[in-house]
Amino acid sequence: MTKTIGQEFMERTKYQYLGESDQDKGLPQPPLAWGAEGGELIELPGPETIEVPALDITDAFEQRKTWRKYTQTPLSLSELAYLLWQTQGVRKVTNRPATMRTVPSAGARHPFETFLLVNRVSGLRPGLYRYLALEHKLAVVNLDAHISQRIEEDCGEQPYVGNSAVTFIWVADIYRSVYRYQDRAYRYVFLDAGHVCQNLYLAVTAIGCGCCAIGAFDDDRINNTLGLNGVDQFVVYAATVGKIGAVPSR
Repeated sequence: MTKTIGQEFMERTKYQYLGESDQDKGLPQPPLAWGAEGGELIELPGPETIEVPALDITDAFEQRKTWRKYTQTPLSLSELAYLLWQTQGVRKVTNRPATMRTVPSAGARHPFETFLLVNRVSGLRPGLYRYLALEHKLAVVNLDAHISQRIEEDCGEQPYVGNSAVTFIWVADIYRSVYRYQDRAYRYVFLDAGHVCQNLYLAVTAIGCGCCAIGAFDDDRINNTLGLNGVDQFVVYAATVGKIGAVPSR
């Protein structure tokens, strides 16, 4: 009997899991998110307290574009908290346990940690921070005066990295996905990154900001700057955000 295309595809791809996963073996799953690891923590406004102008979803789709030039107007801490919530906010933790977030992720594995290069955010010193998704807080990572220039250089000297109000940097903790999906995790993590960045593109529209996704960076350099080993944790994607002034009406 002739096999269908679907049957042939399933037979070819099922072997790419390469045997039992660590989840199948009953091994303990990795933590749902990184902890604070000491250092200074900054409280963020809760998502229920953040007021954002209503925006029709169709208008958000039609206004979505890439912006590389920003005004010098800073983001407020509430606006930054809103963007963090819309891109990695934890709605609840299930009994599995797993995190249910504001973006989809293969198997609800949610492998990303969000680093932030803060250039102009009211109430925050310029520097490098990390979002603690479970606590909805910021952890200070590096307040060196040259960190913005260094990350701009890591990204091929693209000037909007240093001129943005804030640059989002998404880091994969790959074992969170490998634990369940093994080699296929390296496919899913890039799909997940697209979900996260698209949410950012739409969310910035509601607060008068623009966004530019960045995939061009020196992997070894930026991983080193962020203190990552480049194997178990590594940068996958980045995006700049800043105020853009009035958006022409359609």
